[in-house]
Amino acid sequence: MVAPPHDPAPASLGPGPDPMRVWFRFIRLHRRVSAAVAAELRAVGLSIPQFDVLSTLSEEQGMTQQDLAERLYVTKGNVSGLIDRLVEAGLVERRPIPGDRRSHALHLTEAGLSLAQAGIAAQTGYVARTLGHLPARDVAELERVVLAWRAAARADGAAAERMPAAAREPAVAQEPAAAFSTPSPSRGRS
Repeated sequence: MVAPPHDPAPASLGPGPDPMRVWFRFIRLHRRVSAAVAAELRAVGLSIPQFDVLSTLSEEQGMTQQDLAERLYVTKGNVSGLIDRLVEAGLVERRPIPGDRRSHALHLTEAGLSLAQAGIAAQTGYVARTLGHLPARDVAELERVVLAWRAAARADGAAAERMPAAAREPAVAQEPAAAFSTPSPSRGRS
């Protein structure tokens, strides 16, 4: 038996777009956009993780690896190897923090800043060619929906963190796994 969701769907969903269909379209769009941006960044010599680090440091120089990891929603271990490679490539410098022998402040070199700016320009160009073609009211509505979805996701995450570990364990489904698979191509494309 599948456990019921901890919070029923709001009644306001009622008739209208199927949230699961919207979810799958969103996932497919995310994959398409990520692949397109990755290609744009490769053209300037960056991977998405490298771009994430360089563009973040271009906004705020001097953060520690821990601060950077938290800002990028990854572990410090994930950032550490990437920073090592960016330091070796001459794009990032580790500078001592007075009074802290364990942490270093991360700074872009001139080459790192130049590459970050090239990546930002590539991403800005892609956004202008795609999202930028939508009417302003649609972009404003999309922003409203994304912010509302983000708030719901944050609230869900906070609620899950407050639950005892045993309660977070997924229930064992008795129904076939196919019930949870992505929709077939016949259900439409994003």
